[in-house]
Amino acid sequence: MTSPSAAQQARQQARQQARQQARQRAAELCDLLTKASYDYYIRDRPTLADAAYDRLFRELQAIEQEHPELRGDDSPTQRVGATPAESFAKHEHLVPMGSLANAFDDDEVTAWYERAVKIAGTAVDSAGFSAELKIDGAAIALTYRDGVLVSGATRGNGRVGEVVTANLRTIRDIPLRLQGTAPPLIEVRGEVYFPFSAFERLNAERTQRGEPVFANPRNSAAGSLRQLDPAETAKRPLRFFGYAIAVPGGGGLFRTQSELLGALSTWGIPIAPHRRRCATLAEVHAHADQIEHTLRAELDFGIDGMVVKVESTAVQAELGDIGGREPRWAIARKFAADIAETTLLAIEVNVGRTGKINPYAVLAPVEVGGTTVRFATLHNFDLIRQKDLRVGDVVQIKRAGDVIPQVIGAVADQRDATVPHTAIPSRCPACDTPVRVEEKDLFCDNDRCPGRRLEAIVHFASKGAMDIDGLSYARVEQFIGAELVHDVADLYALTADQLATLDRFANKSAVALVAAIATSRQQPLSRLLFGLGIRHVGQEAALALARRFGTLDGLTGDLVHEEGDGPGGASFEAVESVHGVGPAIAESVVRYFRDPAVRALLTRLRRYGLRLDEPAQAQTSTAFAGKTVVITGTLPTLSRNDAKQRVLAAGGKVTDSVSKATSVVVVGDDAGSKLDKAKSLGVETIDEAELLRRLGGQ
Repeated sequence: MTSPSAAQQARQQARQQARQQARQRAAELCDLLTKASYDYYIRDRPTLADAAYDRLFRELQAIEQEHPELRGDDSPTQRVGATPAESFAKHEHLVPMGSLANAFDDDEVTAWYERAVKIAGTAVDSAGFSAELKIDGAAIALTYRDGVLVSGATRGNGRVGEVVTANLRTIRDIPLRLQGTAPPLIEVRGEVYFPFSAFERLNAERTQRGEPVFANPRNSAAGSLRQLDPAETAKRPLRFFGYAIAVPGGGGLFRTQSELLGALSTWGIPIAPHRRRCATLAEVHAHADQIEHTLRAELDFGIDGMVVKVESTAVQAELGDIGGREPRWAIARKFAADIAETTLLAIEVNVGRTGKINPYAVLAPVEVGGTTVRFATLHNFDLIRQKDLRVGDVVQIKRAGDVIPQVIGAVADQRDATVPHTAIPSRCPACDTPVRVEEKDLFCDNDRCPGRRLEAIVHFASKGAMDIDGLSYARVEQFIGAELVHDVADLYALTADQLATLDRFANKSAVALVAAIATSRQQPLSRLLFGLGIRHVGQEAALALARRFGTLDGLTGDLVHEEGDGPGGASFEAVESVHGVGPAIAESVVRYFRDPAVRALLTRLRRYGLRLDEPAQAQTSTAFAGKTVVITGTLPTLSRNDAKQRVLAAGGKVTDSVSKATSVVVVGDDAGSKLDKAKSLGVETIDEAELLRRLGGQ
């Protein structure tokens, strides 16, 4: 046999060296891209720019194309790109995926607890409970072998599901490779869900393309997983939460459910927020109440209850299950549905105090979240167009708070094809003035519009403004109808004798209301500025302006004239420079105070003796100067407003949402998602004691 020449040996050695370098570089790229995805999708703290990620991703693709043997199941390139399936193979779960018994109120949870105590005795109380959100999504099982995702399947009948691995790989927060050390073979259970915000964006895009909208987030999540082409699943921004594991033989790896959840998080599996370790059943009830009636409205995903589990896995094993189906150690505390279907009877509008024309939905009465709903917000006509809402549609309603529900979208397959599109008004429905279009909103610019007048007076009298006790919406309508009140200044001319002549007005209530109006004259300038309803000027901006300029004259001196044409006072630049006041607010303030009608109104209010200054408030410290603070949860001794005022007095700014711009988050009990967001962004968190310490004990 002829020995290879020196040249052949050199080429072979070069090829081997090139393969080794490619193998090393591919491993480096996999690690870099996996970490970048984890930082972006799980920690919400991007560490790699999009352009850099794309460049590294293309480099890895090129290496794997040249060396296919390096393309592992855990490669980031395997997120999308599998050949469309003709059908789904079957997957037998390592351990059957059981279902949970349901409890629909506290009494039924208590009955479940009492049954558990009969079996395991006082060990149930000693163990305590884990309370977790019950995600309204599609249940799946992810099989990892030696830390690498090898299979993903639907729940199916609990024993056998359908293999949808290629589709699950497209979900960015499902890790293709677990971090740290996990059992050699493990099944991670969880829920795939569709965030509300992403669901609405997707439906808006489908409407613009003339495609039918999806019916609801839950069904859309389940349907997305059963797409034969993974590329179609990849177009749908699905997310995932894990909550359980299974291993061969069903052996327990952890002492408690909290330890299990902690391990999942360590492995890179996202965990749902608002989970809580409850020492007593009373804490379980309290947490369920808080989630259902407060925290649920803040979530960007659907839940239909809270899962209560006995915390100790040893006690779980002792309690066992019922016929291999329902575990005795867990129960689903179901909530009233927060999504319901009903008929859109009409689209009506009202005109706000700034002239903004606000559409709203009139609905066939339907129960949502335990409350009968007849109206829902529609925000603006651009949203109506995007969602293609039409009178007569069957629509889905989501509870977006304790009072105001929102329309998710229409159920298109139940629509009468002859129903016309909703027309966008060209004239104000209250005064017939041509409307002005500003971005996505419509405005009526008629200052004497009766719709604007009503809302302006109601706002002026509201608790956050002049706080006129007893001046309700119905009373304002009554005064306008009787032509006693045309603007806010007219309130201060009302007499008890005038009011006593009106329907449903006894002399005593007339005297009380006139007294309440008189008392409101002493409200500080900040309340008046907010009450005047200047566009973009909320309570914080009004307070900042009042404190900065001290008096109404100090604020309006130059603003009621063209530049350089008036006495000394605030300039546009001076207004814009106030902390918390940007260009949009400054422009709105300037425009407002240069309006002759506004100047006439202020003159009348001055004559009626309203207070036009802000009490001097010395800055107590500079502890929060230039810092943005968020306050969340229930503080031990301070009310939320008290804490806010102290931070403002120390030079800080208080906002409602946590972002990268947040300097510190003050955390109380049941802080919820804002605490989770602060941790994910690396924002400093402190408690009330530390807040008071920094404020100097004030």
